[in-house]
Amino acid sequence: MKALVKFSVAAASALVFAAGAHLFAGEAPSVDEIVKRTNYTSYYQGADGRADVKMTIKDSQGRERVREFTILRRDGQAPGQNDADFTGEQKFYVYFQRPADVNRMAYMVHKHLQRDDDRWLYLPALDLSKRIAASDKRTSFVGSDFFYEDVSGRSTDLDRHELLETTDTYYVLKNTPKDPDSVEFSSFTMYIHKSTFIPVLVEFHDKQGAKYRAAQALKVETIQGHATVTKSVMKNLRAGGETLLEYSKVEYDIGLPEDIFTEQYLRNPPRKYLR
Repeated sequence: MKALVKFSVAAASALVFAAGAHLFAGEAPSVDEIVKRTNYTSYYQGADGRADVKMTIKDSQGRERVREFTILRRDGQAPGQNDADFTGEQKFYVYFQRPADVNRMAYMVHKHLQRDDDRWLYLPALDLSKRIAASDKRTSFVGSDFFYEDVSGRSTDLDRHELLETTDTYYVLKNTPKDPDSVEFSSFTMYIHKSTFIPVLVEFHDKQGAKYRAAQALKVETIQGHATVTKSVMKNLRAGGETLLEYSKVEYDIGLPEDIFTEQYLRNPPRKYLR
């Protein structure tokens, strides 16, 4: 398992800081603490953030398609709230630049805790902004091996969490949906790095218990004090395809205004924050 992820020198020198190890004062964290910290590290570091993303979609025959987009994220954190404890509502904005057939396409998510997320997709060729149904969140994200739900994250309250194993390097968690009829998987297993709380490997099992999807962090760097995945892959173990994500120009705490996460900005993108 130690070879699963390549940590940069900068990340390796800041593991304890990035993990917030002081929260546990040397004691082994509970399952709930592991889940909360992993969710925070994956989706909530900084009050907001941006990144340029190169997505390479490869099919089982090795044919590739490349998409490039910028993703913006803003937390709904209340003033004075402790950063490390916050895993609440969020807003995401994804703006596509390349290739030409997806240029100006935009995807937006309002992530909620107590109800289904609100999701919109803007299709410039039709000048159409449409809502994405909650039932579609586990379908392909713009033709890739990632699902819409993978982009903004799955609510931790939807699953039961069980610590299967603790190794020298990883917490191994099994996550089972509380409503098995609402999803296509029976469970998913996470290998969570003990120092950074980054999910290095996530394996999804189908209703028969066979692995059919696997997400893997390939590179981690420390950016503004945050351990950050800058290269990852999602593999379709049934069809044989995979999608690679490479992140660049990653920034945290840039002061994104809340109003850019509204429908009017699907048609009129906030270019100041997309450069």
